[in-house]
Amino acid sequence: MRLALSCSIAAIAVGVPLSAIGHPSTANSGAAIQALEDQFAAAVRAKDVDAIMKVYGRGSDLFVFDLVPPRQYVGAEAYRKDWKAFLDTFKGPIKFTISDLAVDAAGKMAYSHSVQRMNGTDRKGKSVDFTVRVTDIYRKMGGDWRIVHEHVSVPVNMDTGKPDMTSSL
Repeated sequence: MRLALSCSIAAIAVGVPLSAIGHPSTANSGAAIQALEDQFAAAVRAKDVDAIMKVYGRGSDLFVFDLVPPRQYVGAEAYRKDWKAFLDTFKGPIKFTISDLAVDAAGKMAYSHSVQRMNGTDRKGKSVDFTVRVTDIYRKMGGDWRIVHEHVSVPVNMDTGKPDMTSSL
């Protein structure tokens, strides 16, 4: 199992689709992950932390690199607190979209990358609008897909050294 997982992670790192390394990829898995991402987007728009966390691995099965400190979140409870604090910064509704979602799945592992945009108004009345890049790794657990690793990033303007929170193609 470790060898298969290591090969899958190495393939992901160099951009090789999992289906190209001898695992059968299924359209059903891609559709299930698309549905999971749709569920996630609806939960973010509803500012429902419990529903957001349903897409993630349980307990220590989750590892996240997010935009805000600390450098990493280990475990679902740590990431739940991050989401709660983040959503509490918004006053009123949040607009949230996922675009450019690409999914590759094989067996009990899958990965995706997408562009996610969020906008709304913060508690001080300031408009908030930003775009991030997200890479997720999923594991099928108990018959359901769950995100077990997430990496959220933004491009950096190399001239200023500052993040480009509204980057587009």
